[in-house]
Amino acid sequence: MASKNLQSLPFPKAAIGFRPEYLDFRRGIRVGNLEDHERITRILKLELEARYGEPFVTERYGRGVYWQWIGYLPRSNREAKPISSHVSFGCSKFFVMVDTEDKLFKCGLQVERGRIERADRSSDYSLHSDWDWHRLVKGLRPGAAMERELNRLVKREGFHIHAGTWSEPAQLSKANWPGVQKLRRLLARAARNEWAALQLYYPMSEDEVRGSSGVDLIEAMLAIFREVTPAMNLCMQTQIRERHDAG
Repeated sequence: MASKNLQSLPFPKAAIGFRPEYLDFRRGIRVGNLEDHERITRILKLELEARYGEPFVTERYGRGVYWQWIGYLPRSNREAKPISSHVSFGCSKFFVMVDTEDKLFKCGLQVERGRIERADRSSDYSLHSDWDWHRLVKGLRPGAAMERELNRLVKREGFHIHAGTWSEPAQLSKANWPGVQKLRRLLARAARNEWAALQLYYPMSEDEVRGSSGVDLIEAMLAIFREVTPAMNLCMQTQIRERHDAG
């Protein structure tokens, strides 16, 4: 799936120094002690901004040399939010992560719910009325555009879904895809005082990563982002469109 419909990168492939071993299945994604042309954060951000012609915000989970998760969200969507324009939690985002427990590299779309019942002193971490989560859940109904996109991605393209809290998520794929109505009920059952999210991602095993070149991996990530863009647009207040001169 990930190799089809690729457009060329906005910089020479020969200049890309990203290497497969920077996806470390025991420590995370290496981002420290690297040159700019080797760092995945910079490579993907430049490509996304060239493709869509607008700024992206980079978010991350982790510290030091290795990060576990990196997200990219359109700045315009965050700035359009009347309540939550100062935080990124309510924004749909492209993401990449190394799941060190399941030993998978995951790449795709993430939409966060946060908490419904406050569990700490910061209201920024709680679900607000302008978060993209509400559009996601509303779209999980028969006949809606989101149903068509999820059916396409899960049943035909081999994408997986993480749905619910981080501690007790439902893991869905073509083999156990329940449909959008049951997915909506799964999300509704997520504990109200815990952080919850939906991740729509394409999984890659360690062997698949090690058997690829750095350029192949970057192109695969960009192809995956393109595949999930229609679903992402269904969740956001502002939509992103590819520039006609991109690639």
